[in-house]
Amino acid sequence: MVLDRTTRIRFGEPCQRGVPVERCIRERRSVREFRDRALTEGELGQLLWAAQGITAADGKRAVPSAGALYPLELYAACANVGGLTRGVYHYNSAHHELLLVAPGHQPEKLADAAFGQEWITSASEVICIAAAFERTTVKYGNRGRGYVYIEAGHAAESLMLQAVALGLVTTMVGAFGDDQVSRVMHLAPSETPLCLLPIGHHENGVARMAV
Repeated sequence: MVLDRTTRIRFGEPCQRGVPVERCIRERRSVREFRDRALTEGELGQLLWAAQGITAADGKRAVPSAGALYPLELYAACANVGGLTRGVYHYNSAHHELLLVAPGHQPEKLADAAFGQEWITSASEVICIAAAFERTTVKYGNRGRGYVYIEAGHAAESLMLQAVALGLVTTMVGAFGDDQVSRVMHLAPSETPLCLLPIGHHENGVARMAV
């Protein structure tokens, strides 16, 4: 990785682990208990790539998008990730890198935004999938909003299956105040948070499939 920790983290090439997708589907569970153990920067990069990474020379991404308009944006609230500064980062798919949006992330504020789900504070990181709806609705009108929600589901499931392959656990959180999450995650005014995915190692040390 090429690191300038004041502004950006550029990840290396995503790994090809060869874990059967059927096994990841079978092992995936919603987990809300995490160990106090850091994620690596490589694991974070792999998770982000699985949700919105570039997978073809023509710019196509890891999950389908109506009209290839790509309305989704990913933000990572990092509390315990390698040597990264605690803070909120934005994922730049084009360069497979993180850009620091705001240092000094406070997990308690995100838990408050999620209506007091305090277990969120034990996650090593929380990824927010947000959307700029107008990128899709400009072509498809109001029906485009549905397409964006479908795409967010694709991205979340891809990320969750990648977590299983890495030996990590996560779940989807949809109960939160949009305005509060937008402030905590420093979303752009045109972006709406759709879901949160707290990620970490299982509290009971359950071994998964990182190979």
